[in-house]
Amino acid sequence: MKLNNVKWSIFTIIAIGNFLGMLDSTIVNLALYPMARDLGVNISNVQWVIIAYTLVLTVFLPFWGKIGDIVPKNKLYATGFALFACGSFLNCFAQNLPMLIVFRCVEALGASIVISNASSVIASLFKGKDRGKALGLNGCIVAVGGLLGPSLGGMLMQIFNWHAIFLPSVPIALFGVYYSYKMVPSNIVQKEKLKFDYPGFIYFTISLFALLLAISEGYHWGWGSIKIISLGIICLGFGFLFYYRDHRISYPMINFNLFTIKPFTFGNLAVMMSYMAMFTNTILLPFYLQDILKFKPFITALIILPYSIVLMITAPLSGSAAGKYGSRYLTLAGPIVTFVALSLFILFDEKTPVFYIMLLSGVMGLGNGLFQSPSNTAIISSVDKDQLGIASGILALSRNMGNILGVAITITLFASFRDIFEGLGLSYNISFLKAYRYTMAFGMFFAFLCVMLSFFAYRDNNGVVKRKK
Repeated sequence: MKLNNVKWSIFTIIAIGNFLGMLDSTIVNLALYPMARDLGVNISNVQWVIIAYTLVLTVFLPFWGKIGDIVPKNKLYATGFALFACGSFLNCFAQNLPMLIVFRCVEALGASIVISNASSVIASLFKGKDRGKALGLNGCIVAVGGLLGPSLGGMLMQIFNWHAIFLPSVPIALFGVYYSYKMVPSNIVQKEKLKFDYPGFIYFTISLFALLLAISEGYHWGWGSIKIISLGIICLGFGFLFYYRDHRISYPMINFNLFTIKPFTFGNLAVMMSYMAMFTNTILLPFYLQDILKFKPFITALIILPYSIVLMITAPLSGSAAGKYGSRYLTLAGPIVTFVALSLFILFDEKTPVFYIMLLSGVMGLGNGLFQSPSNTAIISSVDKDQLGIASGILALSRNMGNILGVAITITLFASFRDIFEGLGLSYNISFLKAYRYTMAFGMFFAFLCVMLSFFAYRDNNGVVKRKK
């Protein structure tokens, strides 16, 4: 087999892991109500099916990124796929909520392994414009996986029950176990004994858990409640302890020295803002299509499909262009296009044509496709070769935090605005549309921040970042 074919075969394995990890993070979104009814719990409790998965996936990203630098990646990837397959299979037979949450955590642990090391493996395989193309395609696959989750879950539930949404991942993950062990490179970047900062990891986990819990429950508990204030203090306190310890040991979990690299720091912040802007629309558009325009889940999935199609086409092309010409102008163009698309989504009402919605969905895909690939390329290319693993983990962490914050902030803002307008005596549809428009304006703000951060990240070198020898 030719070397180039081997590279793209390995990339396929990496992409499958990323796709599954993000797919199963959102596939339960439409299944929460039937889960709650079947398991005999309320909606607020069953939301931990999502929160637990997101928490485990997020907090372990830097850990597995570091481990990926000092152990053979083929064995690490095979382990990740195996854990993912095991968790998915057990989910199919969960009989109560605690069992389901535990099995989801097992699944998320496997997903964090394959997601955290994806960019570093790709960067080590590909050079020049091929690296940009591969990283871009990887980024868009992550986004598509997250977007297809709710639609696929809804379609499977129409035919079977909620247990069935986890089953398709099992054989695919088992395929990943075998082929990742056989094909993913086994070379070790850093030949040293494993030293891991366990106290730092605990501090990081507690801080992030407090943040996620506050974001998830703030609307229900009240943002000024003693619970939320306490969680804020815990988050800041343990976050400071983690930061302080990281600077005092020789084997930090997150090497904060990486954040002295301007393209790395501002680039990661821009990625996070881009996901927050993207998920403002991703979360609300399906509700608009089903609640206001009364489309069924399958038709809804078809209407938003242009986003994924345009993204899949654009991302590899922009990645190749970034590898050849630099990332600066593409990382500016992407969020500008997203900003324009979101400004047009604000105009939606009860009579908006389906064709117009599909067109704007495609424009959103164009904006994200123009941005993600060049940004990922510049971020990964800005660090030393022996830091690829941890840099990949931090990049995945930025994406995931953008996802989490985007969803949480969007839901909180939308629910708050809708309650205000319904309290004024407006009808459900009018209250929904007004809340939809106000919330979409915040998505525009996130896109604007993404433009500004991208400008500062790459203005000195046009986004052509050369890794140190």
